[in-house]
Amino acid sequence: MANCHRNSVGSIALDHRHTEKNATAGGHFRVLRRLIFDAVSCGGTSRYRYRQRGGGEGSVGDFSSVASHAEKEERSEKRSEKLSDLLNAAETKTDAEVARKEEALAELKRVVKELREEDLSMRRIAAERVRSLAKEDAEARANLAMLGAIPPLVGMLDSEDARSQIASLYALLNLGIGNDANKATVVKIGTVHKMLKLIESSDSNSSVAEAIIANFLGLSALDSNKPIVGSSGAIPFLVSTLKNLEASKTVSQSQSQVKQDALRALYNLSICQSNISVILETDLAWFLVSAIGDMEVSERSLAILSNLVSTPEGRKAIGGVSDAIPILVDVLSWTDSPECQEKASYVLMIMAHKAYGDRRAMIEAGIVSSLLELTLVGTTLAQKRASRILECLRVDKGKQVSGSYAANLNLGVSAPICGGSSSSEGGAGGRGSLVEEEDGMMMSEEKKAVKQLVQQSLQNNMIKIVKRANLRQDFVPSAQIASLTSSSTSKSLPF
Repeated sequence: MANCHRNSVGSIALDHRHTEKNATAGGHFRVLRRLIFDAVSCGGTSRYRYRQRGGGEGSVGDFSSVASHAEKEERSEKRSEKLSDLLNAAETKTDAEVARKEEALAELKRVVKELREEDLSMRRIAAERVRSLAKEDAEARANLAMLGAIPPLVGMLDSEDARSQIASLYALLNLGIGNDANKATVVKIGTVHKMLKLIESSDSNSSVAEAIIANFLGLSALDSNKPIVGSSGAIPFLVSTLKNLEASKTVSQSQSQVKQDALRALYNLSICQSNISVILETDLAWFLVSAIGDMEVSERSLAILSNLVSTPEGRKAIGGVSDAIPILVDVLSWTDSPECQEKASYVLMIMAHKAYGDRRAMIEAGIVSSLLELTLVGTTLAQKRASRILECLRVDKGKQVSGSYAANLNLGVSAPICGGSSSSEGGAGGRGSLVEEEDGMMMSEEKKAVKQLVQQSLQNNMIKIVKRANLRQDFVPSAQIASLTSSSTSKSLPF
């Protein structure tokens, strides 16, 4: 069998050499060679593989391999075409993006060039265009500043045309949105002083003032600008604006926005400690305390007071306002405004920690019941601050009781002695019993006063809680309140 196989192979080789000499048999051999080459190139070795797999004749298997190879090549070509399409699309998109950016940059350069023109109307139109471009595009703000748009806009404030002034002010405002570098640049080139000079001019209108207040709000948001803006004279202008708006009987929507902007600008400026002395030179503390009742601005007012109370001068100014403590104590009961409760409790906490006179005024204003309620139903921050105030009041009350007890004790020891020398021993015993009796009477009176104070505080607190729960006034019987307070001791005193 093996010999036959070798003979067959040999005969093929001989035939191959023979066919090279015989031109008539060359075509048949080329077909056979093509079949063998296709089978080897497609991974097949012989026809026996296809027979083992259950295939038909060797020629059929060879043609199947050729077809499979063609399909693979076709799929590979399709994938290559898809990848090429994606790359072309990305390249097209990149080219379009670059073209768009180049066009936008060319427009910015054209606008900045128009800002430097001599024609004021053209400059005003260019300023309005800057305002529009910088309103919502952070990249345009940075590019306009790099191209030099800020100096010509500031120079337009020296013109006599109110429309040009307003266009320039709002363009500067939009350039500073979210861009600290632009805010610093605007202040460094002396824009704040030009704005204040513009306000002092007799022909300035309300629209110019509104635009300037909006700029003060934006510029004061940067920490490095706070001392510069605060020392420039902007604070008195903002305070006078608030007073004028408060005095006006009718307040429009734009005026309401101006009031909010002025308060927010003052809040930004009050963060800087060097500006607090300037603020206290005005009567802003009085205005803020009186404005707490206005729910539209109460939170802003309390926020500024929270900054002012951090200095001794600020605490003195707040404490010097008539009914300031009762008004702040009343805010603690504003359950529908937890932010105001937190800020009012902060102001009261600082004042209670620093001054005995303020603690006494708080107690007289009935702060204890409000604090007890706040520790139950307030926010987490308000509860912590209320607890600290109660601790300050408790320690202060303990000092008062100790001082009163020591004074009465000294008074009993230094009392004059009655009787002769013959009854000295009896007199000494009488004095000892007298001191003990006086001490017992004093302690019993103090205990009665403390017990009565505890009962009154708890009863008032319970009544307020019942009212806020919208329950009947007799929901908690007085007998139950008495049973609750009868077991109380001096340790439960919120003083």
